[in-house]
Amino acid sequence: MVNQCANTNCGKPLHYLREGRIFVFDVPVPDTPETKGGKTRLQHFWLCGRCSETLAMEQTSSREVRVVVRKNKAALNPAAGKVPGSLAS
Repeated sequence: MVNQCANTNCGKPLHYLREGRIFVFDVPVPDTPETKGGKTRLQHFWLCGRCSETLAMEQTSSREVRVVVRKNKAALNPAAGKVPGSLAS
């Protein structure tokens, strides 16, 4: 169960889902005699509103989940931040 911000530097308690962002990943279940390895389950993570403005979550190729800095959309698409007809360049 999600009960606080996934950013370890924050840890804000989750009270309402109207703020922030939920991430869902398929994560491996630890190996036990009952699971026999290779099993996965959906796990939910939450970033509070403040953290989700600059951070996101991703799953690595080794299936680890981590908090990362969000990519600047304007850097990926130079026209993204421009208003049609504006003089900004």
